[in-house]
Amino acid sequence: MATIRFTNVSKSFGKVVALDDVSFEVEDGEYVCVLGPTGSGKTTLLKLIAGLLNPDHGTITFDGRPVNKVSAQNRNAVYVPQQYALFPHLTVLQNVAFGPLARGAPPAAALETASKTLELVRLTWRASAFPSELSGGMQQRVALARGLASGAGLLLLDEPLGALDARLRLDLRHKLRDLVKNSGFTAIHVTHDQDEAMSVGDEIIVLRNGKIQDHGPPRRVYRKPSNIFVANLIGNASFLEGLVDSTVGETAIIELRGGLTVQAPSKNLTLTDPVILALRKERLRISCERLDLDNLFKGEVRAVRFLGNSREYLIRVPNGLIIASRTFGGNERAEYAVGDQVLAGFLEGDAMVFGYPAKGLREELEIE
Repeated sequence: MATIRFTNVSKSFGKVVALDDVSFEVEDGEYVCVLGPTGSGKTTLLKLIAGLLNPDHGTITFDGRPVNKVSAQNRNAVYVPQQYALFPHLTVLQNVAFGPLARGAPPAAALETASKTLELVRLTWRASAFPSELSGGMQQRVALARGLASGAGLLLLDEPLGALDARLRLDLRHKLRDLVKNSGFTAIHVTHDQDEAMSVGDEIIVLRNGKIQDHGPPRRVYRKPSNIFVANLIGNASFLEGLVDSTVGETAIIELRGGLTVQAPSKNLTLTDPVILALRKERLRISCERLDLDNLFKGEVRAVRFLGNSREYLIRVPNGLIIASRTFGGNERAEYAVGDQVLAGFLEGDAMVFGYPAKGLREELEIE
């Protein structure tokens, strides 16, 4: 499949701007996840690549060749929509075999491909059923199988696992990635599930209000997000407002509300700059004993959330703020109860520092 490139692409529906001057590139063979809240432009982006919509401005190219005016059927791409779009008069096996047959495969070969793909999505036992006889989750798996069996070089997946139960979704996400990579496909996978995007994508594109907020490998986007919105969308974080009190080399002393001060990376900050400090839950350590950390303060456990293999603690610190800590493993000695007095802290390098957003923190985080 060709390299895909968007150059200054925009698309509006009346007064609603779905994509706004978007530019990015997807390399041949990459598995790219597009992540963002509802209404961010994810599905519009897929439909523009598929040829189901035309951009108002900008250029879409496949391997350097503009495809703005190339019809959908001539783009060697298959779009798997959220709404399944199965043929009601065909059986499950016939639905999945439709793509290979349409591309000229002999009937026997098309049925063999369809059967193997149904094994992947665990629906061989429903091969002779009709779509109306299936649950919504099963229909989605059939639609996914049809896309995989189509023979197209580019898979455009719109929430392909969204209707599945949690256990099956976890299983299929990795099998889907393996199949795409082993078969040489290029895939663009739209999802609202951050864990799904992080675990299967070679790259992640984060959209918000039709604009790209971040684009890069999952590890980089998680550890060094481009802005507060991305830090909150992927992985969540505690956000602390403050002012830069002083800087020494690469270290900034930041005064938080209520008189607390913390050390954080300076990032070329200047004195009195208003900033937002973001801290991942797993980077905030808590203990009843003193910790050897750059930042340490007393706190009280205000809530405990049991998450199976981990626990999340909400800690109230002396200035009244609530910050979150997440601990993993089953060490009962490391468990705390509501009301426990603890020490909470983090290393200087664990803090992510951002300039204060013009519209305020709540607006930037889209908190109602």
